[in-house]
Amino acid sequence: MNKWVILTILLCLLLPYKAFADAAVGEMIVTLGENLSKEQKNMILSEMKAPNDVEVLTVTNAEEHEYLGDYIASRLIGTKAISSSAITLEEKGTGLKLESKNINWVTDEMYINALATAGVKDATVYVTAPIPVSGTAALTGVIKAYELSSDKKIPEDVKQAANEEMVKTAKLGDEIGTEEASALVTKIKEKMAENPPANTEEVRDVVESSAKDLGISLNDAQVQSLIDLFNKLKELNIDWNAVGDQLTAAKDKLSNFLESEEGQSFLDKLKEVFSSLIDAIKSLFN
Repeated sequence: MNKWVILTILLCLLLPYKAFADAAVGEMIVTLGENLSKEQKNMILSEMKAPNDVEVLTVTNAEEHEYLGDYIASRLIGTKAISSSAITLEEKGTGLKLESKNINWVTDEMYINALATAGVKDATVYVTAPIPVSGTAALTGVIKAYELSSDKKIPEDVKQAANEEMVKTAKLGDEIGTEEASALVTKIKEKMAENPPANTEEVRDVVESSAKDLGISLNDAQVQSLIDLFNKLKELNIDWNAVGDQLTAAKDKLSNFLESEEGQSFLDKLKEVFSSLIDAIKSLFN
């Protein structure tokens, strides 16, 4: 009889764990905003093509303020949690893939970059809302779902840093263009993976050389903002090689940007600058 009691206790302990930990590849977990109506929840689940037995987590407005309150005004976060997400674990080495709907400020590449910083790996992510929203709150839900599906606890300071990165990139996008901002952050991470900076000056060199490589002009405030961000990330001992491995989609977007008409115009302007500089030097000798 004692054996049966012990077995029962073990099963009670293990069953809840199995519901979340070591989720199988292809298994989906959904997060829904707490303030969605029942009709909206059903509509979003249908939109996500979520199975009937999908695991659903709730994200509250308090959680959104907890992770975003230091980086954007409370009025922009709002008083209702409506952003929702679905995350599906993929095979090792797949990288991060993301698609969004009704998100009008944070781009897919910004999400991917921030998720990679947080340590999210090998997953397909879908972010949505019933109405157009900025999308800043969605990162909270995606990270929450990933922790439960992979049974990996992400440190709070890393979560905060990922949210800060997402917001700063979006703000930079308002100033220099969303494609340019996303490409720049991806480029900086590539360089940090190749040769991790040891101090603030080396972080500055990475930021400035990345901007130069892409033909992007930054003012002093923008440079300093990026230095502050990546200096903070450097102190968190993030595995930049692992981050780089997850950025396949973002790197593809970077390559597409460089090959696009917009990207080529940046490179052409850069060539014109060097050409003008050479002509000026020649004229001095003449």
